Amino acid sequence: MSGRLIGVGVGPGDPELVTVKGVNALRAAAVVVVPVMDTLERGRAEATVLHYVEQEKVVRIVFALNERTDRARREAAWDAAGEQVAELLRTHGTVAFATIGDPNVYSTFTYLALTVGELVDGVAVETVPGITAMQDLAARSGAVLAEGTEPLTLVPVTAGAAVLKEALEGPGTVVAYKFGRLAAEVATALRETGRTEGAVWGSALGLPEESIRPASELLDGPLPYLSTLIAPARRDTRGGKL
Repeated sequence: MSGRLIGVGVGPGDPELVTVKGVNALRAAAVVVVPVMDTLERGRAEATVLHYVEQEKVVRIVFALNERTDRARREAAWDAAGEQVAELLRTHGTVAFATIGDPNVYSTFTYLALTVGELVDGVAVETVPGITAMQDLAARSGAVLAEGTEPLTLVPVTAGAAVLKEALEGPGTVVAYKFGRLAAEVATALRETGRTEGAVWGSALGLPEESIRPASELLDGPLPYLSTLIAPARRDTRGGKL
């Protein structure tokens, strides 16, 4: 048994940010799988995909994306999702998995590919890169991610605000993903490290409800889960790092 499983990055939400190669992969696949939570509501990846393929070609698969405490339940959902995709591969040969952002950056696709690889002999796994939220936020806000020899650090705040603070104490630009539920802690980390000025956060990029604001306006309450923060490197002179 063989087949092709293609992880396609469809960007942060703006359908115009899907690459030409990504669109071609979605259209060429026999089936396009999109991840959904238990509610089975249309997710951001599916909404983007439907700009390029017909609804009949799209298959929703539950990944329990909102499960953070019951590990057994989460793993059971992963196993069930892998079985479903494996069956689609056996039936159709080529399956595309649409993921927001990039399939190799904090994506559900990497876990799915490992599971399917154990279920389907000889499956070929490929990825098509996508625009990431930090790239989109940088473009929309005018923030520069890196110059010269500056490092660029990406931190998922699901690992804890302490990890973010440690990164902020270092050099270069720091990007934080998935910090919505810890907005107050993120604001504190920025303030304590002197990185609030020039920092920006955004959510729902490219969508009607898009919000892009200075980090000085971080709210005390929780923000959307997929909020992104950019704290640019400290730069004293123009072109000094070139």
